[in-house]
Amino acid sequence: MAADLAERTIANIATAAPPSFDGQGWLVVLNLWVMTTGFCLLVMLAGKLAGDMWRCRFWDRLREGPQILRLIFLLLSTAGVLRFGGEAVGLWAWDPTDPAATLAALKLKRLLDPVSAMLAFSGFGIFFLAERQIMDHLRRRPPPVSLWPKVGTLKRPALLIVLCFVAAVGLVSTR
Repeated sequence: MAADLAERTIANIATAAPPSFDGQGWLVVLNLWVMTTGFCLLVMLAGKLAGDMWRCRFWDRLREGPQILRLIFLLLSTAGVLRFGGEAVGLWAWDPTDPAATLAALKLKRLLDPVSAMLAFSGFGIFFLAERQIMDHLRRRPPPVSLWPKVGTLKRPALLIVLCFVAAVGLVSTR
């Protein structure tokens, strides 16, 4: 019965975007772009971190700094994947002519939010537990950090950001 009420409510809203955007097309584009880009970039980061953790599992134990840092960032990036992904799906799936699909997307978003929060809380907890030891270790043997030689690795993420923007503009323009 609640689903029927929600579907009827969505069907009665004849807007191209959720009513909270108040007809502001630029705001829809901005949110679609940011949520889709955040989802895609964090999927890339989470995949890299999971692969690194798996590849280094024999020489970096889970109790050691590198794996703990990877775990913290993996938990936080996975939380971001769920949060950005749920919001992006809710925006991409908004369609008053198909209230059942819109309702399913909105329900998925609400189901993912608590899971995302728990992953983020876990990452924060591990950080607070390990911060002092990791910082003490880094101060003893500070590694040299040179970012400029790695700038080239940002080409794919930059292209992804541009493509997500084009997709968001295209969707809002055609609704």
